[in-house]
Amino acid sequence: MTDSPELPEPGDPDEPGTVEPAAPRPDVVRTRTGMFSGGTGDTSGYGRISRPVVMPGPGEEPLPAGYDGVVAALRDALDRSDGAPFAEAVRAVVVYRGEVTLRVPREQVVAVARLLRDEPALRFEMCLGTSGVHFPEDAGAELRAVTHLQSITHGRRLRLETSCPDTDPHIPSLFPVYPTTDWHERETYDFFGIVFDGHPSLTRIEMPDDWDGHPQRKDYPLGGIGVEFHGAEISAPDTRRSYS
Repeated sequence: MTDSPELPEPGDPDEPGTVEPAAPRPDVVRTRTGMFSGGTGDTSGYGRISRPVVMPGPGEEPLPAGYDGVVAALRDALDRSDGAPFAEAVRAVVVYRGEVTLRVPREQVVAVARLLRDEPALRFEMCLGTSGVHFPEDAGAELRAVTHLQSITHGRRLRLETSCPDTDPHIPSLFPVYPTTDWHERETYDFFGIVFDGHPSLTRIEMPDDWDGHPQRKDYPLGGIGVEFHGAEISAPDTRRSYS
């Protein structure tokens, strides 16, 4: 009697019909170079640095602990709604370091946010803020607005990421869904130049109203900017407020 052949373990790459999941393709948004240009005589090494800036790529599984059913619930809610289906409303699900990000096109961001807030299985009731990112070398998606959501009911967080081109820096405001984005969207507009369409009062919040440019963009000059407050009168410190 001969020994029976050893059977492959479940999930063994040699097992017929087993396909290894493809690793998520990273999102290369720009190339970071050194501070000094070539030929300057700099010997510190910084001038020779050339490193790609890589963001995590899409990949739904596995979701972190506590997020079971989130993507499925959103997919079902979108497919039941009158708007775009999940495949059009969510371009990618990114799982990185225990955090979940949905990359949503700007045409669908308000509808997705409303479902995330109202769907019982999701219930992301609170918006924690919106901020901006600038990747000048990422053609067609140079500007990104990132919004953090909190579900008090289910005890989890979610991030929405929406991009727009530098030549058309418009993204719909989430103020109708989350009124707490009011000042956050104003700050993002002020520092990055993203115009949030539908915001009730999109004005600068940190810089003067007549300030030229958006200081947190990567193409903003690092120095030599003359600071002028036209028509401003600054009184002495001891007369500005009462400390009694």
